[in-house]
Amino acid sequence: MFGIYLKRELGRRKKAALVIALGLALGIALVITVNSVSAGMTQAQDKVLKSLYGLGTDMTVTKARSAPTSGSSGRPNFRFDASADDSSETQSSDRVMTQGGQALVSTVVTEVARQKGVAAAVGALTLNVTKVDGSFTQGKARSSGGTTGNSGQGGPGGGDSTAAPQVQGGGAEFDVNSYSVAGVDVTDQTLGPLAGSKITTGRTFTAAQTNAKVAVVSTSYAKENSLKVGKTLKISGTTYTVIGIATPDSSESTTDVYLPLKQAQTLADAENKVTTIYVKATDSQQIDSVKAAIQKNISGTTVTTSADLAETVSGSLSTASNLATSVGKWLSVAVLVAAFLVAALLTSSAVSRRVREFGTLKALGWPSRRVTRQVVGESVVNGLLGGALGIALGLAAAYTVTAISPELTAQLGSTGGGGGMGGGPGGGPGQQSAQNTMEIALTAPVSLTTIALAVGLAVTGGLIAGAMGGWRASRMRPADALRSVS
Repeated sequence: MFGIYLKRELGRRKKAALVIALGLALGIALVITVNSVSAGMTQAQDKVLKSLYGLGTDMTVTKARSAPTSGSSGRPNFRFDASADDSSETQSSDRVMTQGGQALVSTVVTEVARQKGVAAAVGALTLNVTKVDGSFTQGKARSSGGTTGNSGQGGPGGGDSTAAPQVQGGGAEFDVNSYSVAGVDVTDQTLGPLAGSKITTGRTFTAAQTNAKVAVVSTSYAKENSLKVGKTLKISGTTYTVIGIATPDSSESTTDVYLPLKQAQTLADAENKVTTIYVKATDSQQIDSVKAAIQKNISGTTVTTSADLAETVSGSLSTASNLATSVGKWLSVAVLVAAFLVAALLTSSAVSRRVREFGTLKALGWPSRRVTRQVVGESVVNGLLGGALGIALGLAAAYTVTAISPELTAQLGSTGGGGGMGGGPGGGPGQQSAQNTMEIALTAPVSLTTIALAVGLAVTGGLIAGAMGGWRASRMRPADALRSVS
């Protein structure tokens, strides 16, 4: 009897049922859209962090930043001499510096690995190489100055800029290029700067190549410099053979050239030194306690977790994420509450127009609870219908966002550690701003949890509307039906 009556009444009141369902559908669709976009924002931020940390890394340890010494500009100096007998001469000079000028002794890696809650710790040395090519004409020229490369032109891999040297009796031109080099612990490549990339051409380092003169280069750097597997590149007078091309898993690489750690240490004259220690915790729930233990037991270090790094993300990605988290969620809650309220009022109004019907049913012997159950049943069906429509609209909106994939930018600021971006494999001085600006395509994934939430909201909306309507119906008396007869 309940099902038959329910079917008949819903069929008679299609328009009223559709209005209630649409009201709930709009609220539910907005909730799905906001949740899916927020999930996309989270994924985008994770991609940014993984591009710096590498897969599986929970935190990095760098040397605490120290105050610069008096009279030190931190800028590389170059000196060129042109032969007086030549009317034209081209010379080249490389300056290799550790990132930020801050480094830890390699034994700290072992100390970090011994801390409670640490599953693995791997050291890496991040360098900035500034290459200056000078062309001399009309006799003798000498240059001595503090010129650094400007990697802001051309993206990863550095860019060109022109420095004006001091010239005596002639002219000179200089091309300055900067690029980043990361020394990788070849015995454990599951962590570190190379862990966030996959080898698309050639191969990666073997455990036996701890001091081999071989290199892996990023896709962007290889393309810019026409490098292929088997070709060579020269850094500060040392020739390295390219054995692999690495493509980042999630975004633009912030490292151009990867070398075995010992080779990088030799280039920088930093034997047994590392700039960054990549740490993996035994449990993601213990990250804060591991950070506290390292800071307490190992002095002179800065520990940066992914949460710390996320706070430094700015740009359109951060702005959109904040809007989705704050304004978007509050807006969806407000619309949902309004939809519930409208559904309840419409249901109560519909019950008021059925005075004769419910009064007659009570006169025939229907108890109030049976009338209430009938109204609640109709409202729940309306709620489920609204939920189905809302899920369809929400999925359509999420699909549209994913199809359009708007580009968002993420600018990564310094966390105050000696290694720049929390020790991430970025460039050195003068290079951080350009290489730490990334573009991420926004998607809007819809999870099963979001769908379940939508169904729950639909049932809840139906129950709220049914409770309001049932309460109104339960107060009707058989005499009301007689009074309603004109």
